[in-house]
Amino acid sequence: MTTNEDSTSYPSRKISWRGATLLLVIGVICIASTLRMPLTVVGPIISFIREDLGISNVLAGFLTTIPLLAFAIISPFAPVVSRKLGLELTLFLSTILLALGIVLRSLGTTSLLVFGTMLIGVAIAFGNVLIPGLLKLKFPYHVGLLMAFFTMSMNLTAGLGAGISYPIAQSSLGWQGALAIALILVVLTILIWIPQLKFNKPEPTVKKTKESSPLWKSPVTWAVTGAMGLQSLLFYTTAAWIPEIYISQGLAADRAGWMFSIMQFSQVPMALAVPIIASKMTSQRPLVLMFTAFYLIGFVGVVMEWTSLGVLWMILLGLAGGASFALAMMFFTLRTRTAFEAADLSGFAQSLGYLFAAIGPILFGYLHDLFGGWNIAGWLFVVVAVILFLCSFRASKDEYVY
Repeated sequence: MTTNEDSTSYPSRKISWRGATLLLVIGVICIASTLRMPLTVVGPIISFIREDLGISNVLAGFLTTIPLLAFAIISPFAPVVSRKLGLELTLFLSTILLALGIVLRSLGTTSLLVFGTMLIGVAIAFGNVLIPGLLKLKFPYHVGLLMAFFTMSMNLTAGLGAGISYPIAQSSLGWQGALAIALILVVLTILIWIPQLKFNKPEPTVKKTKESSPLWKSPVTWAVTGAMGLQSLLFYTTAAWIPEIYISQGLAADRAGWMFSIMQFSQVPMALAVPIIASKMTSQRPLVLMFTAFYLIGFVGVVMEWTSLGVLWMILLGLAGGASFALAMMFFTLRTRTAFEAADLSGFAQSLGYLFAAIGPILFGYLHDLFGGWNIAGWLFVVVAVILFLCSFRASKDEYVY
């Protein structure tokens, strides 16, 4: 991580919402808007892609898993690259790579679809890992507030992507146009982030001491990793299969896509509130109890096929998902003392966490094929939610990884 002693570092307890400060905040919000939308547009239109390209169900499901594998592989290297190139430049280059991946993925061939999806996963990994450290570095007294903006933007655009991709795929633009729609936000982000490059400095000013224990030896690290991985597994598995689950329960495809979109938009209040609340709490365990209850009620409602109350289940799952994701991201700053440590913990937890999360869409699809329905796979949602509770409850204890 880099520390820039300039007008974009705000160690004071009061933020002046203008000039360079405002431009940086807008830039962070724009980056956040690009980190989920390229992924959530895929689930509702997977049938269009599968039928047009003639690919198998396995490969179609793998389109959701490829980014997760990229997150797992790239996340540990993101802090290393940012220290060598500079944080601002690294985020800028990753956004350009994201634009390239979206373009290639939308060109309409199977090979470019896969390759573009890989590039998208690599690019998003940098933003996922580096933004928490950036916020701890630039806004040490306002991490909760800025993280709230970050997570809220991610969830708003994720919900928008899930909701509009099916109608676009049905139009003359086809599924290629639906996949390309996120490019609008990415190009805007590139333009808005350019002014940050003048503050780029490769040299780190915060280094780990030789006395520090390895990150993996801390129980806190593994609790945070479990929380990050399990909430990611729930998010990406529901992104891949909730529309299909509701279609199997009798909903029309477009309505099923909007059900997932409702879940995404329902994350926004929690994504906004939880980081602010968590930053003021000594222990975040009450928040863990709250989102666990929402998860359990929502998933049981889906599994029991109480489809008439489907909107309620989606709202509850959205509230749970927004809270668990926001809290997992906050753990990177709450359980560390410096921006350097936050980036290290973020890279470690997201690497192993996303590797585990990558199992989710494939496993749930396999269980569906094995048992000829979604019942067994659906109950696995409940089991994962319980394990997520255990990890998050431990990670919420007031202590540091070092």
